Amino acid sequence: MKVLHYNWVDPEDPAARGGGIRVYLQALVAAQRERRGWDVTTLASGLAHDLCARPPRWRECRPGHYEIVNSASLAPSQADFATPAQVADPATESAFADFLERTGPYDVIHFHSLEGLPAQCLSLTRGARCILSLHNYHPFCPQVNLWHRETAHCVDFDGGKACAQCLPVPPNPAAIRLVYRIETVLARIGMGPGRAIYRKFWHPLMQGAWRLRKRLRVRPAVAEPRARPVPPLIMRRSAMVGLINAHCDIVLAVSERTRQIALGFGLHEVTTCYIGTAHAAHWVKTAPRVPPARISPLQPLRLIYLGYMRADKGFGFLLDVLMALPREVAGCLHLTVAARRGEAPMMARLKALEAHLAGLEWRDGYRRDQLDRVLSDVHFGIVPPLWEDNLPQVALEMHARHIPLVTSDRGGAQELGGSPALRFRAGDRQDFARLIARLVAGEIRMEDYWRQARIPRSIAQHADELAQIYERPR
Repeated sequence: MKVLHYNWVDPEDPAARGGGIRVYLQALVAAQRERRGWDVTTLASGLAHDLCARPPRWRECRPGHYEIVNSASLAPSQADFATPAQVADPATESAFADFLERTGPYDVIHFHSLEGLPAQCLSLTRGARCILSLHNYHPFCPQVNLWHRETAHCVDFDGGKACAQCLPVPPNPAAIRLVYRIETVLARIGMGPGRAIYRKFWHPLMQGAWRLRKRLRVRPAVAEPRARPVPPLIMRRSAMVGLINAHCDIVLAVSERTRQIALGFGLHEVTTCYIGTAHAAHWVKTAPRVPPARISPLQPLRLIYLGYMRADKGFGFLLDVLMALPREVAGCLHLTVAARRGEAPMMARLKALEAHLAGLEWRDGYRRDQLDRVLSDVHFGIVPPLWEDNLPQVALEMHARHIPLVTSDRGGAQELGGSPALRFRAGDRQDFARLIARLVAGEIRMEDYWRQARIPRSIAQHADELAQIYERPR
């Protein structure tokens, strides 16, 4: 079996870009390479660019991994929001076709994203089984997460017209491409992403420049653009859906909620395939967490939030709800936040919450090998996305350790537990506050939750399932 996996970022990216999808793909590729007779290759695109403008080309980065350089479609998708090259670009397609001809033929080409490549590349798979996994909503949303103006869940793109007002700060593709060119040069001389000099100087400089641009260039929301036709935005979704329907043999959704959303956007057939996790082995080593029999300020209910201090992840929403809780409830809660430092206003809100709770601990991120210690005394994990988060890795990591998840009713995390008792309406502060109060009062019985909970798949089990999908008769 000769398999090609595509994602916009290298599974071994030294700067750890790409979030949970990259972490998952790294583990999956390692597991598949252990299978006898399997030859597994990875391809990335959208980040590497020559210092001088040149046509798209491909190159080998190390044995088994390649990248397309100078792709007309930048990655991630927001870097070049809704550009026509996200659908078609003959020069980039030619580079992709040449790569397949020179390194193939492949039995399976498994796309884990279309970011960084024109979707038209789906038509060039040369007889290989073409599979697309939906880890986000890029084919339907150039913002990838159905998150309008970085403030609210998008329920209606208004035929593409809402997309014209989606980003408060429109991207500058020329400036981003210049940054990528410099980063590519730095990488070639050993000073690129993941290196100490990059972390200390270049990355903070770029972050500061982006934050300054956001402050200076925020675009007010106005109704006028919705009255004007925006053909490229209207056509983007239909074009991508048409290409997927025409050329993908199998489309996989990482959660049932993702499958439902994809079908609603016009895909003809989608199969739910829950991803595996390297943390699945903890399931048999752990028992369901049990909170104190009598919760009090001296024996608080211990909650944890893992991930990013982002609005779409529900972090700001979580802070607002906890701050508004009555003192008799909030004083019985201890919150751990394991997330990289956010912007100054968010950190100020987090600091202000400390005096309102029985305790608050902030960790400036964490490594995977620190998770057992971070989660050692936690009673409940909080996964409160305001967007339809397909299946967050942090939810799998906690669930595998028998930590029950308090989730919103958006996204795939809610499918891990077996009971709606720990679910609240996304963005509904009163509903979330009522749920927290019931937890403090000990009113929710957890037997049903664990009786029906989904047993996490290991990466090896997931690789076995994918092997059956790859070999399924057409």
